[in-house]
Amino acid sequence: MREAIQKMLAAETEAKRITQAAEAEAGRLKSAAKKEVQDLADRYRAEDKAAAAKAIAEAVAQAEVEKKERLAKADAEIVAQARLDPAVRSAAIDAVVKAVRG
Repeated sequence: MREAIQKMLAAETEAKRITQAAEAEAGRLKSAAKKEVQDLADRYRAEDKAAAAKAIAEAVAQAEVEKKERLAKADAEIVAQARLDPAVRSAAIDAVVKAVRG
């Protein structure tokens, strides 16, 4: 009987040791999984940030191109509208000269 009790106690001790080892391994696995998730989140966040920066840079570049095109078009329209016939131009020059001289 004593031998059976000792075997049972030994089995309980072994079961506790196995349980503790399993809990420790589960803790390590959980920590490793958390770290991996955090690393992936950081990587995806960095990739998203880089993609957003690239998209913004492309949008700014496109806006600059459009701005230059619009300015060139507006300049051409102003030049086209500013053409005066010689008589109007002469009268305008005379008016400016008179205004400057006082």
